[in-house]
Amino acid sequence: MSKQEETRDRVLDLVESVLVGQAIPAERQLASELGVSRLTLRAALDELVRDGYLERRHGSGTYVTEPKIAQPLTLTSFSDDMRRRGMTPGSRTLELTTTPAGARLAHRLDVSPEARLVRVKRLRLADSKPMAMEVLHVPEMLVPGLTRSDFEDHSFYELLRERYGITIVAGTQSIEPTVTNEEESEVLGVPLHTPAFLFERTTVSESGRTVEFVRSIYRGDRYRLVADLVPQRSRNGRSAGVTRDSFVAARVREGDHPLGAAAPHSPQRGKLPR
Repeated sequence: MSKQEETRDRVLDLVESVLVGQAIPAERQLASELGVSRLTLRAALDELVRDGYLERRHGSGTYVTEPKIAQPLTLTSFSDDMRRRGMTPGSRTLELTTTPAGARLAHRLDVSPEARLVRVKRLRLADSKPMAMEVLHVPEMLVPGLTRSDFEDHSFYELLRERYGITIVAGTQSIEPTVTNEEESEVLGVPLHTPAFLFERTTVSESGRTVEFVRSIYRGDRYRLVADLVPQRSRNGRSAGVTRDSFVAARVREGDHPLGAAAPHSPQRGKLPR
């Protein structure tokens, strides 16, 4: 282990003992306490800032940030995810309109270009803090009477099941890195061009009907993606590594439906919420 790696681990131990929002000791003091040069310490701190453990505030110091939320690559609702982490989920409807599908969304949702869609833009919250901005499209004929208030602090999947008798059983989702634009930055309360995750997802009901297409921007400073890996035997008997979620998704398509499974789309592409 290099001196920088050792220093990084020792600073991480310190971070574990400091409350979120509190400052760590100044670089000169910390370098002395750890018995390393300031150059080595600064390199270790730079890495921890890049990885989201620490935040530098100009003229103030270096502070411990909130831990990132682990995002498993499975099909569950945003509300359920936050509750499992002991956080209170929330939602603020920014816009609800109806619009013709057009060619692109018609292809995504398997409807005609003239079909009417409900378009909902909302801010997702955890403990009242902005986490993501999403734009959801769903065929209007599937959700008659849908209003802005229906999305306030409710899971859309629960609403589909309880009011409209639609149960989501599978989905395909792509994930890619991006940066926030002006609107996203304003809504999420982050600087322009902040690193983020772009999720695009379509989901399917028990009847095989495509129900929704969602485009979501998740704060890169609050999320990390997690995938469980399990060995899978190929036809020649050799072991081939696959994600656990990919394996579960295959079972869903075969009709053996385990609760909460999703169908990831291409390498390292995978999940997100209502």
